Amino acid sequence: MLIFKEKVRSPWLAAQAQDDNVRPMRLPPSASLVPAHAHRLLFGSLIATCALLAGCGMFHDTKRAEPYTQGEWLESGANRVANLALRDNLESVRRVQLSLYRRNPREWRKWATSADDAVARTWQAIDQGPPLPWLRGATGIEAVRLAFAPPETYAGDRVAALVTGWAAMLKQANGDTWRQTMIDGISAENAFRAARNFEISLWLLSSRTGADGQPLLLSTEISERGRNLVVDRELSKVVARLDLLAAQADEKYRRAALDFSQNWLMGNLGPLLAMVPR
Repeated sequence: MLIFKEKVRSPWLAAQAQDDNVRPMRLPPSASLVPAHAHRLLFGSLIATCALLAGCGMFHDTKRAEPYTQGEWLESGANRVANLALRDNLESVRRVQLSLYRRNPREWRKWATSADDAVARTWQAIDQGPPLPWLRGATGIEAVRLAFAPPETYAGDRVAALVTGWAAMLKQANGDTWRQTMIDGISAENAFRAARNFEISLWLLSSRTGADGQPLLLSTEISERGRNLVVDRELSKVVARLDLLAAQADEKYRRAALDFSQNWLMGNLGPLLAMVPR
């Protein structure tokens, strides 16, 4: 290494000039390196984020999701599931009603111009009122019993009576509301009872007959002309959804303390546990 021989005026420069060893460069405190464990945490977070973003692309919806509404922010996840189940149950009841009207046209002819007109007027009475006059104020299970009453005691539309009773039971199982919010909830007992009442209704449709030995309402057909299982299929769906909601409501109260403990643990100790080396 060459050392300049000129006269050095500064003592500091003189000391540097007399030392021909190469000294390692020191970084200022502001440019100190990040600790190794911080590198590992940063790298792990980056990998987790990339995996999450990549995994989101693996999930595809069924194209049945509804657009967001203004009141949806008042619903919890459980409320949303209950509302969707009620929507699907009511749709199943409408399909059953239309199928029964097509197989029993005498029922809608008692008061409507067509099967579709009877369906529309029935649901208008359920949603807005006034109630159908021939039901005489019966609702819920009482309306279902009226639908299978002997002809000499009940001459009204049996299909409309069934649908009115079913809709009332579904509403009662949903917390006695058509749309749940965070202050509402599923009644496990009412949901379970409603499921059993739908099963009984399905049995009565296939077994209850009039004085002439003919079914009061034709529902299921398995013959040489074909198979018509709409009523059985749709009512079985309603029973399955109600049983699932009843089980979910039971688990909600049973796991309330456990869920609270898990949320507290992960909320307070989760960040610390993530820093523990594995």
